Amino acid sequence: MSVVRKGAPHRAPRLSDETFAADAAREEVRDRILIGDCIEQLASLPAQSVDMVFADPPYNLQLQGELRRPDDSRVDAVDDAWDQFESFAAYDAFTRGWLEGVKRVMKPNATIWVIGSYHNIFRVGALMQDLGFWILNDVVWRKANPMPNFRGRRFTNAHETMIWAARDPGVKGYQFNYEMLKGGNEDVQVRSDWLFPICTGAERLKDEDGRKLHPTQKPEALLARVMLSASKPGDVVLDPFLGSGTSAAVAKRLRRHFIGIERDEGYAAAAAARIEAVEPLPEIALQAPPSAREAPRVAFSALVDSGLVTPGVELTDAKGNVRAVVRADGTIALVNNATLSVGSIHRMGALAQGAEACNGWTFWHVEQEGRRHPIDVLRARLRAEMGVRSE
Repeated sequence: MSVVRKGAPHRAPRLSDETFAADAAREEVRDRILIGDCIEQLASLPAQSVDMVFADPPYNLQLQGELRRPDDSRVDAVDDAWDQFESFAAYDAFTRGWLEGVKRVMKPNATIWVIGSYHNIFRVGALMQDLGFWILNDVVWRKANPMPNFRGRRFTNAHETMIWAARDPGVKGYQFNYEMLKGGNEDVQVRSDWLFPICTGAERLKDEDGRKLHPTQKPEALLARVMLSASKPGDVVLDPFLGSGTSAAVAKRLRRHFIGIERDEGYAAAAAARIEAVEPLPEIALQAPPSAREAPRVAFSALVDSGLVTPGVELTDAKGNVRAVVRADGTIALVNNATLSVGSIHRMGALAQGAEACNGWTFWHVEQEGRRHPIDVLRARLRAEMGVRSE
């Protein structure tokens, strides 16, 4: 991992092999912190070179004077120059500039996450739509330990909003680890409101005087959820506002590559030291099982051909009220119909329920060792055997 001040130079094509040159340029900027203006540094990156973007831009908080607690002690709020813009028009121009730069370096199926507060997120979202990004979700980060509203004139601001968007409308094949997220959430779909504490304790970087190094350091748990949701090991994650380096540290731990851009050399140096100390997790802790969409297609007749289901065996619904017999050709015949009804597991399942459609793999069950199991269990077994045979 290295820190460079001018960005990574492009390599000229060798022997007219543009593909080789593009791949070499992409590898050259991986796992680096580029110091400088984010819009200028984005222009130095190869086009279509990143798989995911996490952006934590200035919020343009527009603070008016000092913020103090009821005991008159001063709150260490965000009053740095990098968060100050002379007008909303100036902020919008800056936002449009970095969003255009980010869009150029995103792969066609890449996605972007932008985090913000009520001060800026609506302006950012509108500009994203103007530039053709396609919003997939807005995710609310609910803070378990938010800073109270000291003046008592507003609700406690207890959340921030993340926009998750694809590069273009209608894109297919973007990364979303649905099954893995659901499996880690007690087999329940993960919601769009996430509860995490703000960054405190040992995770908070401090300067030599014991003060927090960066005022808006995000918790690693939040970044881990983002990357585990929308990237995979080996992907390149870009952060155009690296700050204290949380995104890069998490990316390294989760075996992703990173590209960070930061204009403050002090922040960049602290981020580099932080990243250097990170140990990647073992591969087995990160390897995702193939999703149902990626798994090889298996027809019900393949279960019959393999002997996992024998012709003549009876299938039932989960409660045993509906019955069907497996035929030698891989179709099934309903037993308790007045007329002979023969067809696929899906069509017969729908017919038995009087429904328009049915997932026959989960509707039909087979009895083994005194218990009913969905025939999808047998399909999973066959898929596993197919995987072993193909190795």
